[in-house]
Amino acid sequence: MESALDPHTARALLEWQIELGATDAIGDAPIDRYALPDKAPKAPKAKTVATAIPSKTPEPVDAAAIAQQVAKSAGSLPALQAAMDAFEHCDLKRGARQLVFADGTPGARVMIIGEAPGRDEDREGKPFVGRAGQLLDRMLAAIDLDRKQNVYITNVLPWRPPQNRDPKPEEIGMMKPFLERHVALAQPEVLVVMGNISCQAVLGKRGITRLRGRWDQALNLPVIPMFHPAYLLRQPQMKRQAWADLLELKSRLEARR
Repeated sequence: MESALDPHTARALLEWQIELGATDAIGDAPIDRYALPDKAPKAPKAKTVATAIPSKTPEPVDAAAIAQQVAKSAGSLPALQAAMDAFEHCDLKRGARQLVFADGTPGARVMIIGEAPGRDEDREGKPFVGRAGQLLDRMLAAIDLDRKQNVYITNVLPWRPPQNRDPKPEEIGMMKPFLERHVALAQPEVLVVMGNISCQAVLGKRGITRLRGRWDQALNLPVIPMFHPAYLLRQPQMKRQAWADLLELKSRLEARR
């Protein structure tokens, strides 16, 4: 098609385009911009990937409330032991070998509450075994008590904490309903709480060196705190005070006959 522009006008227009910076051709044939559609074609929509709607965060479980209900439903010591063994809300259970429920004579006048199982207790499934248990047996024998005849023994926690660490307050609170039900079913006349953890769980107090040997009241029973035998093995100079506490216990039992 022959251009309607004369050579001089066409040259002037070309020089003007070069001055504007249009120096390179992008195609061999000219493009009639006026013939292009008014709207550019729409880009294809990107495919959307379906995403799953996140599920709701599960509501936290009130383990202590569940323990309260489970413990309350136990009508006997064997039923309580089975209920505790089936309780899955305490993480200590996953790291322990077995449940440490109790030892001694159910229905005895004296019920001893220790802290938590150690390595020997975890292995044998009984509280107060090993060196600490042997010392406890000698202490009891000195005031005519014996776990095989007239003493019943348990712990605040039925499972061994990792590396024998102290139980956490939330662990004590979670398992306390089982302990309270245990005392109610065992029906002792007096409670002996051995060590700080036991004092905290039963009396809500700590400071065994200040509390020991002094009668208190909890769970509708008289309670006397004493040093834990494991502590006496580490601090043998405290055995004099432990002996005085044992004599106080003996005097109380004789007065209640």
